[in-house]
Amino acid sequence: MPDVAYDRAAAARPLDWVGMRRVALPLCVSDGDGRPQRVPAWADIGVDLASAETRGIHMSRLYLLLQERLVAGPLTASLLRTLLRDCIDSQSGLATTAHLGLRWEQLLERRALASDNAGWKSYPVAIDASLSPAGAEIVLAFGVEYSSTCPASAALSRRANAERFETDFAGDDAPSKVDVREWLSSGRGLAATPHAQRSRADVRVTLRDDVDALPLLELVDAIEAALGTPVQTAVKREDEQAFARANADNLMFCEDAARRVAAVLSTSPRVARFDATVSHFESLHAHDAVARVAGTATG
Repeated sequence: MPDVAYDRAAAARPLDWVGMRRVALPLCVSDGDGRPQRVPAWADIGVDLASAETRGIHMSRLYLLLQERLVAGPLTASLLRTLLRDCIDSQSGLATTAHLGLRWEQLLERRALASDNAGWKSYPVAIDASLSPAGAEIVLAFGVEYSSTCPASAALSRRANAERFETDFAGDDAPSKVDVREWLSSGRGLAATPHAQRSRADVRVTLRDDVDALPLLELVDAIEAALGTPVQTAVKREDEQAFARANADNLMFCEDAARRVAAVLSTSPRVARFDATVSHFESLHAHDAVARVAGTATG
């Protein structure tokens, strides 16, 4: 059958990227504990058209390679590098570079803070992989949601509580331990509450060349532990109380959160470079508070 892709181009010049976007496929990924998980995903796949005279690439070959390799899985860095090499080779000398983007939602099981319960939480994940004459590069991106309680608001709330205490116990007699406990447990014992909000850390890491298994669960666990207040799934009253305590123990501005995330990424043995943005979706202001940090890992 004729293949007009080999026809001479009308306005001859090489092209930087030719391919497909939002190709749907059931991606096979690991849940982090070695168990396979099938997730709906979307892929962007393309190559350069280095041959200035050639009209078009063999796009169907890229599509079939996606379906063959990524559906079988599981997804690893070595699989991505092999797929990119095969994409270049499939073009019969027309291409020198290949680019692959993957987007999906990863479900991870999260234990409750205090009760014997668990639930599933969804994390947005993306892969941006490329192969060129300079070598391969694989970037893993993901988002982590957490709660942030404002340190300034907490300080003002403590001051308001102290002033009310002074007003309520203005007499000469010192209150007893029981009196203070009952006061703290009553509505009078909470003159003000600090403002808090749901927040998100958006992370991009360039993986080291010797990394094969994608370290999603490892990095998510480390970042959630560093922030101290990840949003929860299953929540009973004891979990909600534990969450309130965690927020009190982890008061943070967006600058504090960015530094905590950077401390994890900069020491990871899986990471070569990182770029992280934390966004606090303010409950006090009508705008967001945002901090960004990037660097090279030394782990």
